[in-house]
Amino acid sequence: MAARPRLPRLPQLTPPAHARRGYSQQEILNELRRLILEGNLPPGTGMPLGELARQFEVSAIPVRESLQTLIGEGLVEHRPNFGYQVTLLTTAELRELYVVRERLESAAMAAAVHNATKWDHDLAKESHARLEKAVLEEDAVAYHRETRNFHLALVRASGMPRVVHMLEYAWNITEPVQPMVHVTTLDRVVLHADHSKQLAAFLARDAETLLAVSEQHSARLNGVLSHLPTDIGLFAEPVPELNEPVQDANTGE
Repeated sequence: MAARPRLPRLPQLTPPAHARRGYSQQEILNELRRLILEGNLPPGTGMPLGELARQFEVSAIPVRESLQTLIGEGLVEHRPNFGYQVTLLTTAELRELYVVRERLESAAMAAAVHNATKWDHDLAKESHARLEKAVLEEDAVAYHRETRNFHLALVRASGMPRVVHMLEYAWNITEPVQPMVHVTTLDRVVLHADHSKQLAAFLARDAETLLAVSEQHSARLNGVLSHLPTDIGLFAEPVPELNEPVQDANTGE
């Protein structure tokens, strides 16, 4: 049996709102979600109840409840006789989720571009400026974080809260992989050029151009994803299909 993945050294936890009472179950949930989404707990990271309970100085019960909620959000999975771990996707599953993201984002952007207010325009420009700063400073972690903020800024005004919620849900499941952290500097520069075109079309309320540029961006992004490293533990091994022949361990056939 493979060894259970262990909990890595965690960064400084956000203190509880009430120091004397300690962490509430909601605070534990929020903190675990934050650690996963910010890449502090990579795919496949073990999340043993006992160790997490000691980190938060609580019993195992609120930790278990938090992990169950994160399972429902797609961020954590539980394997019998193995325990909890951060969800480990296959490369095919990552690509599928990006297709879902692309479809949901396009639907929301088509509406948002016409509904956007000055506040929405300012938010998009501010997000783009932070992206530009991350590119210039070659800050891969910041670039990954701000990419999400920029894309969401283009759909907030859609008036389609359920679609935006589904988009964020699909985005969350891909976050532990931190794709933009693992691509090259040149890839980030090229992808950011697309962001600049998206921003210009969004500000001009040009839905046709925005959707066309976004489609090109998605195609370019899919190409980048296909070259993510597969030998550093980011992805799970694909499960053989039922109709695939199974090689005999003795004969090799």
